[in-house]
Amino acid sequence: MADSSFDIVSKLDHQEVDNALSQAAKEISQRYDFKGTGAEIKWSGEAIEITASAEDRATAVLDVFKEKLIKRQQSLKILDAGEVRQSGRESKITIALKEGISSEDAKKIGKLIRDEGPKGAKVQIQGDELRVSSKSRDDLQAVQALVKGQDLEFAVQFTNYR
Repeated sequence: MADSSFDIVSKLDHQEVDNALSQAAKEISQRYDFKGTGAEIKWSGEAIEITASAEDRATAVLDVFKEKLIKRQQSLKILDAGEVRQSGRESKITIALKEGISSEDAKKIGKLIRDEGPKGAKVQIQGDELRVSSKSRDDLQAVQALVKGQDLEFAVQFTNYR
């Protein structure tokens, strides 16, 4: 029997992030506590830019955006929010979106699976994803449970389960 396998990836759903951004922008434009603060959230190239008249309003906009992401089942680990910075009379926050698994993170996961995972599981690093294969599907499910149980600094998904 051929090996079963799956991929460990860190991808984000751009459409869901865009929808969450649109919902957050709409809520900010309608909420009374944001009236007159110049608060807005919008795309700035590949990043997201939050602008407000005060530092606390900018962080409140960020909280609204995080709330919308959670409602759309998106992990908050995809966000790489910078510090609040002053720009004239405005406070700004730039949020980068993290996607892909870096090579050192891939090596950490591979080592974790080899050390603590089932003996039959094999790991291959393929660019910004990992392929885990084994003869036993139970081993693959054990590896998934092991990776989910770790507190990683990036979001993980399991794809191509064969």
